[in-house]
Amino acid sequence: MKRRDFLKTGALAAAAAPALAAPALAQATLNLKLVGGFPRGFPGVGTGAEKLAKRIEAMSDGKVKITYYGGGELVPPFEVFGAVSSGAADMGHTASYYHAGKVRAAMYYTTVPYGLEQTELSGWIAYGGGQALWDEAYAPFGVKPFYAGGSGAQAGGWFKNPVTKLDDLAGLKMRIAGLGGDVMRKLGVVTVLTPPPEIYPALQSGVVDAAEFVGPWNDVALGLYKIAPYYYLPAFHEPGAALEMIVNQNVWGNMSPSLQAIFASAAQAQGEDTIAEFRYNNTRVLADLVSKGAKVSAFPDDVVAALGKASREVLEAYPKGDAVAEKVHASYVDYIKQCASYTKAMEERMYHDRAAVWGV
Repeated sequence: MKRRDFLKTGALAAAAAPALAAPALAQATLNLKLVGGFPRGFPGVGTGAEKLAKRIEAMSDGKVKITYYGGGELVPPFEVFGAVSSGAADMGHTASYYHAGKVRAAMYYTTVPYGLEQTELSGWIAYGGGQALWDEAYAPFGVKPFYAGGSGAQAGGWFKNPVTKLDDLAGLKMRIAGLGGDVMRKLGVVTVLTPPPEIYPALQSGVVDAAEFVGPWNDVALGLYKIAPYYYLPAFHEPGAALEMIVNQNVWGNMSPSLQAIFASAAQAQGEDTIAEFRYNNTRVLADLVSKGAKVSAFPDDVVAALGKASREVLEAYPKGDAVAEKVHASYVDYIKQCASYTKAMEERMYHDRAAVWGV
């Protein structure tokens, strides 16, 4: 072959190379199933899962395609962890305390009574050793966890009748999640846990006398104020409830480092978006609830004292006998104490002074 012919054919081959590469990239698209623990379209939690899926697709420039299933569409709302663990789904978006029956340490990664608030929790996970302990807790189940934001401080619940003293709780039937249910049972409350779509019917039919879910924005979407007008703030049991993104470990392990970085960054970005959206809408909706007739107040002092005592007893007993949960508990509680000291010196006074300045 003459040099001139070689150069000509070589140039043609080079020009053809991109056309051959494009189909190969298209064939490499990663198609995943994401299952959520909350109803499709539900404010903050359902929409957050869908936003997360779209965020990953956009950040991967289309190399990842995610089919999203809302709570109950592919698996029951409380079975997201099991589906991801088994490989029935590739990834999930839920609250970790829904699977604390399988992984006791998971409770701490949503919330516990009088625990860390939202920014404190994210700080402990990212910088206080919480992520490494979380990975350790989920590893036997083949699941990789990520913090994906949260709701901020939640509400104590909606009650059909006012709670004026501790005795008013005796025999009350209440829908309540997490360790809050264990605490309430110590005070004589009969507790149940139902998925979000079943809360309103349970209140309406008298299955429960009171119910908590999240906070003003989500609670008004469920219409709970129409049946139970007494709204108690804040929640003793959910000072900063978090959400998680979980990925099947086999799926995660087969991703390139750059794709893993996209998933981690997407969870972080969605977490920030979720927190901002909850804070803005909770602030706006609370005033609207008052105009709708909601009677907003704090729990009476004797109830708060009893809740605090029972919470300490529940938390001290909860991790015992589970080596990973005990490690998580020790790390978590140590940081709670540091945060409580800092908040007392800094933010507690700041909030007090700011309210005085603006006359509220």
